Amino acid sequence: MSDIIIQNLLSPVVLFFVLGIIAALFKSDLKFPQGLSEGLSIYLLIAIGIKGGIELSHYSIQSVIGPILGALFLGVVIPFITLFIMKWMKMGLDNSIGLAATYGSVSIVTYGAAISFLEENGTAYEGFMNALVVLMESPAILVSLLIFNILQNKKDVVLQSSHSMGFVSSSSNLIDKEVIRESLFGKSVLLLLGSLIIGLALGESAVPMIKPLFIDLYSSVLILFLLNMGLIAGERLPEVKKHGMKLVLFGLLTPLLFGTLGVVVGSVVGLSLGGMTLLGVLAGSASYIAAPAALKSSVPKANPSIYLGLALGITFPFNLIIGIPVFHQIASWLA
Repeated sequence: MSDIIIQNLLSPVVLFFVLGIIAALFKSDLKFPQGLSEGLSIYLLIAIGIKGGIELSHYSIQSVIGPILGALFLGVVIPFITLFIMKWMKMGLDNSIGLAATYGSVSIVTYGAAISFLEENGTAYEGFMNALVVLMESPAILVSLLIFNILQNKKDVVLQSSHSMGFVSSSSNLIDKEVIRESLFGKSVLLLLGSLIIGLALGESAVPMIKPLFIDLYSSVLILFLLNMGLIAGERLPEVKKHGMKLVLFGLLTPLLFGTLGVVVGSVVGLSLGGMTLLGVLAGSASYIAAPAALKSSVPKANPSIYLGLALGITFPFNLIIGIPVFHQIASWLA
């Protein structure tokens, strides 16, 4: 186990991420232009989506239905577990929902780093795993917001119990149309799903065109992206400290809990060692793109420094340095 962690620590992807954190903590003037940062994000989403679509074209629906159901199960169950933990920690409803959506959804960059880790270790994985990234992006967000609106409506019923029309008016719209639009057609989901469909439709015929940019250069571009993510994570770390040690422990321990659950589910649905590792990484990661975008409009009272600060400042570095090799080790035990 220690050898795997050390090997991961010494990979270029992790070292450049650490360099970014150091630069942020020591207030270096190193900054990525906004346009470049956005461009790297778009590149990563398209690369993962289109490669997943091409690989998915090699499989029949019967061979992927089990992993798809497993991924959807995780997307629904993890928000409920998070809310249970938050209730025990006596966290307010808005921030609890913020964390449930964030930790139930996935981190594309953590997944990308996990792929690099598996390739460096010569571990094969199912090509359709990229498709599961798309499937796990939105369900947790929708489930979390549905729970939020149901609980809000219950409050309205209590407050308006003397008015029979109160229940009808408050429950008529459990999830706002704008929330559904953002969850299904926001940048990350749209690019992932769109690229996946394009890759699936074109299959191997697309490889000669996409290989030079989206396959050969993927690892190098990922290094640039993670340097930028290190800068952002380093800036978020001081915010997390303000909210106490309990939340810091949540950001460190829940990835292990959810990631282990993901590996176990991967084993149940018949994934390989690499596939189990990746499903564990997806389950143990936290979203900082899709979930915050939906929460900003639908749960405005949720504090971004809590859900975004934890996801970027604590969980993302933890998974990148320790979580990925740990999930790989757990998967190897089960395999």
